[in-house]
Amino acid sequence: MGRGKLRIYLGAAPGVGKTYAMLSEAHRRIERGTDCVVGFVEHHNRPRTEVMLHGLEQVPRREIEYRDTVFTEMDVDAVLERRPAVALVDEMAHTNVPGSRNAKRWQDVEELLAAGIDVVSTVNIQHLESLGDVVESITGVRQRETVPDEVVRRADQIELVDMSPQALRRRMAHGNIYKSDKVDAALSNYFRPGNLTALRELALLWVADRVDEYLQQYRGEHNIRSTWQARERIVVGLTGGPEGRTLIRRAARLAEKGAGGEVLAVYIARSDGLTAASPKELAVQRTLVEDLGGTFHHVIGDDVPSALLEFARGVNATQIVLGSSRRKTWQYVFGPGVGATVARESGPDLDVHIVTHEAVAKGRGLPVARGARLGRSRIIWGWLVGVAGPALLALLLTHADADLGLANDMLLFLALTVAAALLGGLLPALASAAVGSLLLNYYFTPPLHRFTIADPKNIVAIVVFVAVAVSVASVVDLAARRTHQAARLRAESEILSFLAGSVLRGEASLEALLERVRETFGMESVALLERESDVEPWTCAGSVGPSPARRPEDAEVDMPVGDDMALALSGRVLPAEDRRVLGAFAAQAAVVLDRQRLVGAAEEARKLAEGNKIRTALLAAVSHDLRTPLAGIKAAVSSLRSDDVEWSEDDQAELLEGIEAGADRLDHLVGNLLDMSRLQTGTVTALIRDIDLDEVVPMALVGVPEGSVELEIPETLPMVRVDKGLLERAVANIVENAVKYSPDATPVVVSASALGNRVEVRVVDRGRGVPDDAKERIFEPFQRYGDAPRGSGVGLGLAVARGFTEAMDGTLSAEDTPGGGLTMVLTLRAESGTAPVSSELPAQVIG
Repeated sequence: MGRGKLRIYLGAAPGVGKTYAMLSEAHRRIERGTDCVVGFVEHHNRPRTEVMLHGLEQVPRREIEYRDTVFTEMDVDAVLERRPAVALVDEMAHTNVPGSRNAKRWQDVEELLAAGIDVVSTVNIQHLESLGDVVESITGVRQRETVPDEVVRRADQIELVDMSPQALRRRMAHGNIYKSDKVDAALSNYFRPGNLTALRELALLWVADRVDEYLQQYRGEHNIRSTWQARERIVVGLTGGPEGRTLIRRAARLAEKGAGGEVLAVYIARSDGLTAASPKELAVQRTLVEDLGGTFHHVIGDDVPSALLEFARGVNATQIVLGSSRRKTWQYVFGPGVGATVARESGPDLDVHIVTHEAVAKGRGLPVARGARLGRSRIIWGWLVGVAGPALLALLLTHADADLGLANDMLLFLALTVAAALLGGLLPALASAAVGSLLLNYYFTPPLHRFTIADPKNIVAIVVFVAVAVSVASVVDLAARRTHQAARLRAESEILSFLAGSVLRGEASLEALLERVRETFGMESVALLERESDVEPWTCAGSVGPSPARRPEDAEVDMPVGDDMALALSGRVLPAEDRRVLGAFAAQAAVVLDRQRLVGAAEEARKLAEGNKIRTALLAAVSHDLRTPLAGIKAAVSSLRSDDVEWSEDDQAELLEGIEAGADRLDHLVGNLLDMSRLQTGTVTALIRDIDLDEVVPMALVGVPEGSVELEIPETLPMVRVDKGLLERAVANIVENAVKYSPDATPVVVSASALGNRVEVRVVDRGRGVPDDAKERIFEPFQRYGDAPRGSGVGLGLAVARGFTEAMDGTLSAEDTPGGGLTMVLTLRAESGTAPVSSELPAQVIG
């Protein structure tokens, strides 16, 4: 049995017609012969919606009694038993009444889908969980009922039910959404034009994102490489140079001009060694693009223009932003540059923006990595100039009428040799010298067309020519080598400086360091491997990239770190000169791993020290505080069993009451000890649910004397997301502590209030209070403030209360009570929403 399909009608606000559209779809399906039933549809007394229910089979609802009131919810069991082809379930974000099968209606929908039943449902944009803060900032209302975004995204079909704000307000004014006595309040609050416009834009953008996911999936399945300009997606080409920040900001401004624009910054690294950019500058640019809402990408490619265009088309980009070249004018002899090449080959589907900046035409300076090494294209040009150039020159000179003389002919051939040295280095220059000398001998030195020289002066000229050519080529090649070495040393020093700084600051995590290794050396994956001994198998301590090596011998490059650790890189073989920097990375990786383990060991040691401290305190507690109630119980039992004294019924009752009180005190002490043990070992697991405070707080006051506590908990408070049992124990301990220190005849006040998305429970006593420097110490285990009498407890109540509160993602703190005393403030998470509003504003909560 396959999973059912989910179709969702998404609206921007209540009243746009989601339910009406859903019911219309149901009638269309029934006309086509589909078995369709109504699982749950709420028409909110809207006549036109109610009419649409006529002719549709409705599964009887389940009645649930809650707080002396009967509510109706969808009967999931009945729908499953009926097993229709399609079930209509309205208001997907609805919270079910306590006692229902599931807490949320979307969970009911998931059950129906899992059973193979297709579901048609509705939801408003303000009920999506990720948009809660945005909606609250727009409307001033926090939605109580939400549905996870992923549940809606998994829908097989999402249809936007759209309506302009003006049309929706007219529909409201005509009484088609709420009754006439509620219209004015709704129009002046939630249904203001600004609110509706902003919510409509949210809905359109969210659906656009979903459509974009479908589009990317379709393009991938059909291998479509051309750009479909469905939305503005701007790719920024980075070189790691100072102009990168300007380009990123310019691209961000372009993206802001169109709704839904997206910025993707990409750095193309060559695969022939160390990265050609400053790691520090790239890190700054990565942070900048992420701060502006974009994404940073690192791509390996020897042909930068082709790699950039391939990336842009792969992400369906519409625009590319590049910086004007930093090369000087004479450097264009080596090629048109990345910007011109990308603009020429982008085609009609990609717009290319060339942005000016302060570094234009100021030169690249010394390259940071291998930029000084002669590239493949330059070497090819060097060989062409060195070998084909002399042949073409000889052909030109032999067919020209002018007789330039042997000296001038040699200077022309020498110029070609120098050009070959500048382009291709030593070997093309040597080849040019050899070919040039042979051609000079054959065509221009008597006797002509023979490889002999009659005049000894010509022999000297040829020898001088070869010597000068070889010298020039050697000097040029040596300069290139020295420049390359300087560039490599600069790159290595910058990388090593970066590593040293990260060591001193202790910033880099192991994964971040391995990612830096992968980007620096242009690798596909990097893994740090270790083993216990030579006979033990290798284990992976950390890795980045797809399919990392599991053994050093499986990687293209492995760098040992001691005897039992190695850095394994997959992707390509590194030249020997890169292994020095790689060794520094490997040593740093070992240091980072050791640091992480030392931090973990220190944390374990701290926990052990705390455990020893607690065990010491526990022994002290057992030696006195636990023996006190045991001694009282023992004395009372011994008295009752004594044959020497005949006890009256009143005396027996008093002794039995003492036994019961001692047993209760002992049970409470042992319970707190066990709770603290659970907190220390991390075995407390909170089962979070939405619960009303008035269900929990009264239960927590069962053990306190009657009349010692006053409750002030409004019924309009929102539900809180807590574990009922943990909250009850926490409140009980706090109240018990307050009653213990509160003066006689002065009750402790327990009040509650809502503040934003939190609910505060305040336990107020009128005791002597606690100084500011002791307000945190009272929450430590086995702490009893002041002159608390021995036997009144082991000092665990507040520690347990704070531990349980933090386990529920809450806080517990102490503050002074105005007029004297101490107030415990227990802050809890409210249900995904805010407190219910009054009936005058129904539009704020009805969706």
